[in-house]
This record gives sequence, C-alpha cells and structure tokens, in this order.
Amino acid sequence: RPVVVGTRVRVLSVPTSVLERVDLTERERVVSMVGETFEVYEVDSWGGAWVEKWWRESEDKSTSHSLGLRPTEMEIVADEV
Repeated sequence: RPVVVGTRVRVLSVPTSVLERVDLTERERVVSMVGETFEVYEVDSWGGAWVEKWWRESEDKSTSHSLGLRPTEMEIVADEV
C-alpha cells in the first residue's frame, strides 16, 4: 500500500548522514524516533514521507524535529480496528 498523508509509519532507521549533521542533543532526539510510530504529514516530490516529533523542554518551550523517510527507513503500521 502506498504511503500518503495520514498513513501511520514506524521509523526503522535514520541515515548516518542525517545524524552527522546535527549536534549531540538533536542527534539523541532524532535517534529516539527509531521504533516509534508517527503519522505522515507530507509526501515530497521525491517520495519521501515526512514525520515530526515534538519535545516539551519546559512549561513554555517546545521543540520539534522533522524527518524525511525513504521506504527502507519505515514500515506501515496497520490501522487499529
């Protein structure tokens, strides 16, 4: 089944090239996305499925990271019945 906006996917891996471009704190956050399930919010023109995770840093500050996934970096999660 094709991945479209709204599809739920599990992150299987994050490319090393992505991890090498971010600082240690952000790297730990991105790695924490592996194994978690997210809803795709965008599919780009190259077929990358984009997901996003938010972290609450304090009562008035949150931060997020978006990740573009290739087919080998995710699996579709079946809808719950």
